[in-house]
Amino acid sequence: MSALDTDDRLAARLAELRVQRGWSLDELAMATGISRASLSRIERAETSPTAALLNRLCVAYGLTMSRLLSEVEEEAVLLLKAEQQPVWHDETSGFQRRNISPPATHFRAEMIEGVLCPGARIDYDAPPVQGLEQHIWLQSGELTISMDNQRWTLQAGDCLRFHLTGKSAFAAHPVGGARYILVVCKP
Repeated sequence: MSALDTDDRLAARLAELRVQRGWSLDELAMATGISRASLSRIERAETSPTAALLNRLCVAYGLTMSRLLSEVEEEAVLLLKAEQQPVWHDETSGFQRRNISPPATHFRAEMIEGVLCPGARIDYDAPPVQGLEQHIWLQSGELTISMDNQRWTLQAGDCLRFHLTGKSAFAAHPVGGARYILVVCKP
């Protein structure tokens, strides 16, 4: 499956979610703080949303990013070979996200590999689902995670477990970047 196919299906799914809720582009723009023009370009697959913009859309729709991305996959399977795992790139932030787990709505946990380029930082205004349980296991590099008034710096091998609330940020080491495994536990 090509990245182009995934981008096209993501754009179509985002448009479908908006229409299902009966929202206009203007209403969605007000709810997310994303301009109407940007939303229109995203829904027509003229541009791919950044991780931060995709998070804002997920907040509006009450979906985790993993859930949204799994909804655009072609079929549910039990085994997902490495070459079949969908990879999504946010060129603006230097973030790469690989869905490791096969997409499935009837399982509660999902595994994601995140790679942040050296010095990359992603800021999220709000969690897609308040209180979402997450576990981050840093594979290499250094990763600083901020959430509300808390801050943790992880080294390779460290694992952080938390419930996602409020604003958060992920910042990679300026030289080594960060590669991690994220486990998201859906309510």
